[in-house]
Amino acid sequence: MSSMVMAQQLRARISIKNKIFALYLLALLLLALCPPLYLSVSGSSALLLGIPLPIVYWLAIAVFLGVGLWVMYLAECAFGEIPDDEEVA
Repeated sequence: MSSMVMAQQLRARISIKNKIFALYLLALLLLALCPPLYLSVSGSSALLLGIPLPIVYWLAIAVFLGVGLWVMYLAECAFGEIPDDEEVA
């Protein structure tokens, strides 16, 4: 396979990766900013592991965002998009 074809395939995979990550971030954004969803749990007095449900809602969004960024970092490392550290003399 020629290097041109391989480069086009790599660009296509990177483009798909970016689109998937954008959809993931959009879903998290909707969870964070969609008032009806938050308001459905905000009046709840239920506890989950001793933490009120509205706090769990925001913590879950933050955890999912952190996991998504970590997975994106791993994917970019796998595609070679992040250069290795170079020593400064």
